[in-house]
Amino acid sequence: MERRPDPTRFDRREFFRWSGRGALGLGALGTVPWLLAACGREEPAVAPPAGGGEAAPTQGQVIVGDVLDHALRSDEWDGPFGFVTFRLHHGLFEGDDVYFIRTDTSDQAFAQTEGLVWAPKIAVLSAQGLTGDAYLMEGASDQPAVLSSAPGRPDFTPAWRISMGRWKGSPKDVGSVAELKDAEAAGDLAVEPTDIVLNGAVVKWGSDELPVDGELVEYLGSGQLVEPPDTSGMRVTFKLHECFPGIRYIVVDTSLEPMAEGMHIVASPGLTESRAAGATGRTNVFMNGIEGPGPMGFQPSVFDSKAGDAAWSPYWDHMTYAWADGVDPRVLTTEAEVHAARDVADLEEFPGTPDTNGEVFTVNCPVPVLAPNTFKA
Repeated sequence: MERRPDPTRFDRREFFRWSGRGALGLGALGTVPWLLAACGREEPAVAPPAGGGEAAPTQGQVIVGDVLDHALRSDEWDGPFGFVTFRLHHGLFEGDDVYFIRTDTSDQAFAQTEGLVWAPKIAVLSAQGLTGDAYLMEGASDQPAVLSSAPGRPDFTPAWRISMGRWKGSPKDVGSVAELKDAEAAGDLAVEPTDIVLNGAVVKWGSDELPVDGELVEYLGSGQLVEPPDTSGMRVTFKLHECFPGIRYIVVDTSLEPMAEGMHIVASPGLTESRAAGATGRTNVFMNGIEGPGPMGFQPSVFDSKAGDAAWSPYWDHMTYAWADGVDPRVLTTEAEVHAARDVADLEEFPGTPDTNGEVFTVNCPVPVLAPNTFKA
């Protein structure tokens, strides 16, 4: 696949000029370079923070700093979607390699410094104990993040509460939370939890990874990846989908395991309670009407907010809509329009999907790019 240079990428000097090196606001626990190294990030490439700059009509505005390349559409496949390539980050769970991407965070200073989307709504997950744990080590540039879970476990969630670790002597290699706790108990390591929640979707773990769609024709197809995760080049490429209002997003995991199997994404049962906690937004999906690039083959979905807004969350509660018999379908572009059509019985609403019998599930769909909508009926 031919890759075009991304004009939003900065070199290392430009990054530190922009971030001011000390903008994280985490006191003596470290500087920006340490945090980048702790996540396995060797050469930072940072986009303007969410809300900054204007979206180019043909290419869009990158709002996640780990985006290396993207296109809204491609002539290399028939599917009505583009691609986005992310920098991978390295973690360890019980000694096994885990590779993840970073997109959103609850902390505004961390978002600004790391080039992530600020999502204050997900902060409540930490307060209610609905996160995994990710430990980052100061002064150990080769130490991957230590994670408390991985896909396949009943507690797995892409929402990680970050803790900072500082070795009191020479850094040691730790591959699990148990080893880390042993080092802390022995007095070799000081660990300080933060309230920062990071949306870090896992794409490869142990011998498993997200599947690649070899045909690239349908929204779901046989997977959401365009290419296998490249752990030597530390990059991964996803399909990039269109949604209203002015959003391009990816699909990575969901709280309901049967839906994860059908969508060929990761099951994240740890997200199940995120709706009750008030940490989710809402996506409105169409199951009939005007044909288009949406998840079910019709118009693009409609989100309740835009990435970077105060109400934004990358964790969306899935709602499905069907046009009633005898109603002429029309393109709806805002949630208010969707609800207005529902309230006059033009649309029938199905929490989750008709197959889930009223059970709402949550989908993790981060937004790395903002762009004007191009879909037309």
